[in-house]
Amino acid sequence: MNKKNFLSLLSVVCAAIATAQTPDTSFRTYLQAIPGSSLQSKMVAIPSGKFMMGSPDQDKQKENDETPQREVSVGAFWMGAYEVTYDEFNAFFLDETISQNTSVDAVTRPSPPYIDMTLGMGKTGGFPANSMQQYGALMYCKWLYKKTGVFFRLPTEAEWEYAARAGATTVYPFGSDAKELGNYAWFKTNSENRYHKVGEKKPNAWGLYDMLGNVGEWVLDQYTDTYFTTIGDKATNPLIEPTNRYPRTVKGGTYQDEAKDLRSANRLKSDPVWNRRDPQIPRSKWWNADAPFIGFRIIRPLQQPSAEEAEAFFQKYLGED
Repeated sequence: MNKKNFLSLLSVVCAAIATAQTPDTSFRTYLQAIPGSSLQSKMVAIPSGKFMMGSPDQDKQKENDETPQREVSVGAFWMGAYEVTYDEFNAFFLDETISQNTSVDAVTRPSPPYIDMTLGMGKTGGFPANSMQQYGALMYCKWLYKKTGVFFRLPTEAEWEYAARAGATTVYPFGSDAKELGNYAWFKTNSENRYHKVGEKKPNAWGLYDMLGNVGEWVLDQYTDTYFTTIGDKATNPLIEPTNRYPRTVKGGTYQDEAKDLRSANRLKSDPVWNRRDPQIPRSKWWNADAPFIGFRIIRPLQQPSAEEAEAFFQKYLGED
């Protein structure tokens, strides 16, 4: 091989190596515009990976529905850095291009709540949206999808816990000492029995705020106390698909809860009593009159579904019970 051909080959090889080492810059944290408003939602890039989900045997605070601990793999996704705020949800609630019955895209607006669901704790200016049923949280996701062309949904229980832990194997994302919890979360000890504006506490290692405390967060899964035996070990993207309206799973603990209920592995199941004061017959599928401690945050899967798959997803989760 002559010198000219050798140098030519070397340049090709070097270019190939450089290309292989160039990171995928498309998968990074970004700001998602909220249609019909000047708001933007910070979406944090969460890499794919494996983690130990649930509580280990040696955890003295573990509950029966948190065991046996399992190795779980999850794909990459973006997750809201903050719980969805009242301001963001209100852009959906006030969208005059859709009705409170139905629209061409089968997106409906929430029915007006018959009481102040925030109980005076705060609305605009960064307070978390609260008191909605899982249905309302998912309809917000569908609205956002129809407006932007990007598929959003609630996280699965596995995705939520993976993101909350942010690589940690301890009881809390920051360690195991509950004395530090007040730096990261609003809970019974420091909340004064009210939720607070999002992002006022420290984030976890992946830049996610209020994963613990403040308002509890809906996930996709049907709640079952045998979750970990059902998914088995070394599960990939596990999901307990819904078959009934109750109970669904809520993660993260709330401003009303003790420190032990804010552990990453802790699980809460939805309860019809959360809407016991609703005078409507049938009771609202949008609101929980007695659950100001419930909210949500959204994710955007890196692997986006086709339009047909997205429609099938929303039909499954938003179809009439």
